[in-house]
Amino acid sequence: MKEEPSTYGNYNGSHLWFQQRMIRKVGVISDTHIPHFKKLPEAIWEHFAGVELIIHAGDLSILSVLNELETIAPVVAVQGNVEFDEVVLKLPIKREVVVGQCRIGIVHILGDSHNRVQVARQEFPSARVVVYGHSHIPDNQEHDGQLLFNPGSATDRRRQPRCSIGLLYVDDEGKSVMGEIIWL
Repeated sequence: MKEEPSTYGNYNGSHLWFQQRMIRKVGVISDTHIPHFKKLPEAIWEHFAGVELIIHAGDLSILSVLNELETIAPVVAVQGNVEFDEVVLKLPIKREVVVGQCRIGIVHILGDSHNRVQVARQEFPSARVVVYGHSHIPDNQEHDGQLLFNPGSATDRRRQPRCSIGLLYVDDEGKSVMGEIIWL
């Protein structure tokens, strides 16, 4: 059987379901902490090629991070807890977006590891996905029909083996969403 080319951007993964359907691809990034860290990793441009949207889950620190990411795709973002005043004045603490038919909640701090699932349901009761940051610890887990997704940090690995970002794949036809953590 001849493989058809991917229907989305530069994705050339092995997910057959991705190749047979129109899948919306969303880049997810958090905790970039620029200018403490001098610049965004170059690998972001490669991994986010072909995304229709980028979600930044806070702690960008300065607004120019959004300008850089907007050279790839439109960006939606929330403020984190380590921001310059310009970010606090422009970005909300939490927000929701809809990608295709998938409602995505976005917040920087989503409770702690003991109550995260409950806080996600309380803050975003109708969201299929809740994207968050703060911990620098990647998370990609389903909880009773709600995907909790933390891409980790693109610049500050802390106790992780490497820095990371993420991708969400939204399949409207199959009414599903899948998250992927990408180690940089």
